[in-house]
Amino acid sequence: MSNSKNIKPYSGPAAGWGALKSVTKAWISSEKPLKNLRAMLRTNQDQGFDCPGCAWGESPDQHKIKFCENGAKAVNWESSGRLVTPSFFSQYSVTQLRKHSDYWLEYQGRITHPMRYDALTDHYVETSWDEAFALIARHLNGLESPNQAEFYTSGRASNEAAYLYQLFVRAFGTNNFPDCSNMCHEASAQGMVSTIGVGKGTVVFEDFAKADAIFVIGQNPGTNHPRMLEPLREAVARGAQVVCFNPLKERGLQRFQHPQHPFEMLSNGSQPTNTAYFCPALGGDMAALRGMAKFLLQWEREAQTQGLAPVFDHDFIQAHTQGLDAYLAEVDNTSWQQIVEQSGLAKADIELAASMYRRADKVIMCWAMGITQHKHSVATVQEIVNLQLLRGNVGKPGAGLSPVRGHSNVQGDRTMGINEVPPAWFLDAIEQRFAFQVPRSRGHNTVQAIQAMEGKQAKVFIGLGGNFAQATPDTPRTHAALQNCELTVHISTKLNRSHLTLGKDALILPCLGRSEEDVQVKGKQGITVEDTFSMVHLSYGQLPPCSDALRSEPAIVAGIAKATLGNQPVDWDDLIADYGRIRELIADTIPGFTDFNVRLQQPGGFYLGNAAAQRRWRTASGKAQFACGPLPTQLLNEKILASGEKPDLILQTLRSHDQYNTTLYGLDDRYRGVFGLREVLFVNKLDIQRLGFAAGDKVDIISLWEDGLERRISGFELVEYDTPGGQAAAYYPETNPLVPLESYGDGSYTPTSKFIAIKLEKAKADKQIAAAIL
Repeated sequence: MSNSKNIKPYSGPAAGWGALKSVTKAWISSEKPLKNLRAMLRTNQDQGFDCPGCAWGESPDQHKIKFCENGAKAVNWESSGRLVTPSFFSQYSVTQLRKHSDYWLEYQGRITHPMRYDALTDHYVETSWDEAFALIARHLNGLESPNQAEFYTSGRASNEAAYLYQLFVRAFGTNNFPDCSNMCHEASAQGMVSTIGVGKGTVVFEDFAKADAIFVIGQNPGTNHPRMLEPLREAVARGAQVVCFNPLKERGLQRFQHPQHPFEMLSNGSQPTNTAYFCPALGGDMAALRGMAKFLLQWEREAQTQGLAPVFDHDFIQAHTQGLDAYLAEVDNTSWQQIVEQSGLAKADIELAASMYRRADKVIMCWAMGITQHKHSVATVQEIVNLQLLRGNVGKPGAGLSPVRGHSNVQGDRTMGINEVPPAWFLDAIEQRFAFQVPRSRGHNTVQAIQAMEGKQAKVFIGLGGNFAQATPDTPRTHAALQNCELTVHISTKLNRSHLTLGKDALILPCLGRSEEDVQVKGKQGITVEDTFSMVHLSYGQLPPCSDALRSEPAIVAGIAKATLGNQPVDWDDLIADYGRIRELIADTIPGFTDFNVRLQQPGGFYLGNAAAQRRWRTASGKAQFACGPLPTQLLNEKILASGEKPDLILQTLRSHDQYNTTLYGLDDRYRGVFGLREVLFVNKLDIQRLGFAAGDKVDIISLWEDGLERRISGFELVEYDTPGGQAAAYYPETNPLVPLESYGDGSYTPTSKFIAIKLEKAKADKQIAAAIL
């Protein structure tokens, strides 16, 4: 055990008193406690505003409080009383700002005015909105091809902003839409579209109360989707099975103390959030799922022989699927030796998980980036679908598929057309409604955009939210790629590393936060978001803007579009005057949005619907398709093997409990017992000893790849932690320099951030000290 004062193991439950203390700290430190208390009480309420954090859906029950610990942190972080004014930028040069940490940069507060980089002084200087829009238009219209521009989107953007953005960019002439989905859930979309014809989850919130079993695979809701803990706890309490697959024993998947239950708080009690917990090897989930299918097949054959009730749902399979025989042949061909070795689980554990699945009539399977950030992620998602199809667990109440999305509107952005490979029907609808020829060629995803900027084929980068420089893999290469650009533009609320990783020209365009009132010509405006359950709801900011110079995201997009294209293909100013007009265009072009403005008046919004949930399969065959891919021959990428070195450990990147994506609310990770520190590496005690180190030692981490580039991060403290042997974990984005740009998922291009082969060396600084002593 480390003697570091920063490492203090935490024995309490998820949420509860720890959450209240953390929320109070965030609330007071916002420097606007009274105003922000009002805002928090309006979070996720009818006529209030949608939480800027995660995409978890809302219970239809009207509770007084409908935000979680991390949602409260997000609101207070966004609604900070600290301001980054033009005088701040006159005080600090870009070179000086680069010396500060990511946490320090965002902690400075809200950006108040549009700023332009002055290369002569190395300072950002105030500019006008018209000057900023004119500079963007000049660069865009000066390109040899529209495909020389990259248009990034964060999952924070509203439906209205995203729709205008894609309309402008397609009218400009490209499908270059790298976005945060490419780095997170792209594998879910690819795996589900190819099997059930729909890339979204098939369940709604109410299904969780009807399920006999809920499988939570590669997901940490306690930190990433805390409001999910309540339905998990309630499921256990009513006798349902909650089965967790996660290499780490995450606190939120163990015990939960409900902050809104007075007796539980006063008695310091808590309730379990699982009935079984399995810790597979990193990348081993597909093998574990294949093992479950192999047991189901064995039991199905035994049932047939003995005249017992079938294990498979043959009526469903016959009516709604194809490809079963080929899939079962693949299951037969998969050896138990390969399943056990690759999964990291004992055969008895896999049998127990399979029996829990078999006994449940209605099963929901949830997953997140522990599944989607591997080389074989698409195949793993397909294996989840296969398992559900075997027992008819798609398209019935209390059962289905639930990829739990991350950022607030990441799913809605994709619905609005933020997609580098848009479906033909969408392009046809845009072309017909707006009477211009849309680009039909494939655009760039995130990895391809970085490669294009690295090769100087892309010259303009515009980011609608997010922190592209830090969120992406191979950090030094990404930074160098951005600096190759002629122009970089970031539409943001707070200062971040991307603003300091700039092209020859650079702009920071400050926008309203989700919590702030948006008043346009026709009065106060609301924006919409789509949650992970395909519910679309209206959000009205509650607080006055922190600066009169701010503009909304839709207004900024429209300003860029008008400066670049003129009033084509729409009157941009007219749309910004009343966002209802934007929603009318959405209704004209995207299925499910008929009578958009009217349906929004329903408390809680409306359900977009899901064809697969109704057992309508939008596949080539018109049926759900079993996928029959083999397990990977090996989990190590051939490029790792080609390096000629054997890894010491396999690393997964993850969030601390005090962050959301690249936003750091603080430097603590309460559940994992880390305080005031982020440069840590969680490793099993026996692995630390095997590698010749001790807990508390500082190490350099080097990732293995065959391209000759050294990918090294330095000075990370070893922390003893309950990880499976041979595995390690560390925080993102500090570990992003270790992820090779070319290490991405087959068919998804998603960076393999959950499977990084690494070696450890004694920290260079420690080596230098030792040499000096000698």
